Amino acid sequence: MGYNSTRKPGSETLASASSSSDSDTGGASPPPRKKHRASAAEGAGEPGASAVVTGLSGVVLGLATHSPHTQAIHFNRSVVNNLSSSMQANGAGQGQESSELSCLNSAQNGESSSAGGTHSNGLLSNTDNGNSVGTSNGSASGPGTGTSAPSTASGSDVGSLKKKKRLTQGEEDVIRLIGQHLHGLGLNQTVDLLMQESGCRLEHPSATKFRNHVMEGEWDKAENDLNELRALMHSPNAIVRMKFLLLQQKYLEYLEDGKVLEALQVLRGELTPLKYNTDRIHVLSGYLMCSHAEDLRAKAEWEGKGTASRCRLLDKLQTYLPPSVMLPPRRLQTLLRQAVELQRDRCLYHNTKLDNNLDSVSLLLDHVCSRLQFPCYTQQILTEHCNEVWFCKFSNDGTKLATGSKDTTVIIWQVDPESHQLKLLRTLEGHAYGVSYLAWSPDDTYLIACGPDDCSELWLWNVQTGELRTKISQSHEDSLTSVAWNPDGKRFVTGGQRGQFYQCDLDGNLLDSWEGVRVQCLWCLGDGRTVLASDTHQRIRGYNFEDLTDRNIVQEDHPIMSFTVSKNGRLALLNVATQGVHLWDLQDRVLVRKYQGVTQGFYTIHSCFGGHNEDFIASGSEENCSNMDS
Repeated sequence: MGYNSTRKPGSETLASASSSSDSDTGGASPPPRKKHRASAAEGAGEPGASAVVTGLSGVVLGLATHSPHTQAIHFNRSVVNNLSSSMQANGAGQGQESSELSCLNSAQNGESSSAGGTHSNGLLSNTDNGNSVGTSNGSASGPGTGTSAPSTASGSDVGSLKKKKRLTQGEEDVIRLIGQHLHGLGLNQTVDLLMQESGCRLEHPSATKFRNHVMEGEWDKAENDLNELRALMHSPNAIVRMKFLLLQQKYLEYLEDGKVLEALQVLRGELTPLKYNTDRIHVLSGYLMCSHAEDLRAKAEWEGKGTASRCRLLDKLQTYLPPSVMLPPRRLQTLLRQAVELQRDRCLYHNTKLDNNLDSVSLLLDHVCSRLQFPCYTQQILTEHCNEVWFCKFSNDGTKLATGSKDTTVIIWQVDPESHQLKLLRTLEGHAYGVSYLAWSPDDTYLIACGPDDCSELWLWNVQTGELRTKISQSHEDSLTSVAWNPDGKRFVTGGQRGQFYQCDLDGNLLDSWEGVRVQCLWCLGDGRTVLASDTHQRIRGYNFEDLTDRNIVQEDHPIMSFTVSKNGRLALLNVATQGVHLWDLQDRVLVRKYQGVTQGFYTIHSCFGGHNEDFIASGSEENCSNMDS
């Protein structure tokens, strides 16, 4: 069935040929080769609107089936708008005509996909046989024909029919982050297509040129690019720092290539006149004495000439550029890592080693740890002691447990790494007053055992052999109830509430002493000089045995029965009489938190940090319960 379009002066109408006209002329005549562009100026609101819509149905079908009897159909924006108006005026919008008009709009806007066509961004798509079916003016050819047919709408008309959505700043940022990540994976064509279709740009053109020149080692061009970037930067002094980094790389690469004279010229004629970071320039001048490239790379702690060092250089340079000009390196991975860390921090039962590798987690689901993964149930009951157990302590490597009892013995237990069950390894005997405190040496070779208040002795055991290394007693009037190891493992401090405070070596020799300090609990900090001691004045003070100075660190309103310090030396966990457990920041000297649920009287209860990352605390209680918090 053929369709003709006729043109009248002053108006244009899209009409369909009827079967009766075909019979009058003896059959359907072939459509003319050139058809006139039609307007719906006459069609709007006329009784023949339904005929126009019926004709439009034929147009849609002709586009979908590529009928050989139809050469081309032309229409413009006014046709569609007036057809839509006429359909609404005549109550037609619920039937076949409405769906056909919708299909027509979709065809114009590029929403319908076929074997061949042109993308909205102007890129060409290929058919299965490899023939190009898109042209620069947006026209399309039928599949397999190899010929071009006139476009059904111009590019401006398509843009008018469906306006492109304006992206928000957040959407543009997301597109840029995705583009940067894809670029890092080497999917450069995908990045180009994404930027072209979205209308965004990954980075400023000057920044792109600068990046390419740096990666290619074209230092003079890269230096000239800095002049273009100057206007885009917030800090004018940043140009000098960036230029210094460029010239430093240029200097090192000349040295590695054996071009000593060229390197010397860079050092004297380019780096020195900047008058920036003269200390670094003195260090760089020393590299002239390197005899070979390996020596240079080792002394400069530099990867050498190539992609690795230039990528690292770019990472440093990008810190001086605004993110609107050049994104910070691996920004998407940084944001994802921060999101994962935040979810872990908010996870109540999270208890695994810190791992910043995103491959170890799923980004498709929120991070949740089950209560079943947390140690909440009794695994084993140890019954080998004959009396009260006063103290227990795991070794620093977690492979052994030492328990001290009123029965005068210390038992060393071996921890099975698979089942986490404990097996008796050896028993250390001879502590006449019982054992109320234990301390492992930093390398877990030795164990020191202390007694209660009326005990003036302490025992230094070799855990590996089970032999007593030494027994220390300075005076029968002493009370040595607490001990702490120096980080070097060669010294320790001990003291008690009767005013003794000693520093000794492994053979028990007295190295230093501090008079008049009534010690309740001790801890050595990682600096190897400072010893923390809680005393009878409801405080924790820091004592330096090298220069014999001391200072106040923590002051409480009630007696401090015991305390322990985190591995990084930042936090201290205090058991305070009648108050419970307090968490202090030793660096800022502030009380961070008070923990509820613990009944702490005047018994000595030792709390501790727990978990892989010390995210939890555990404490006993005088109400026959143990408590754990995070």
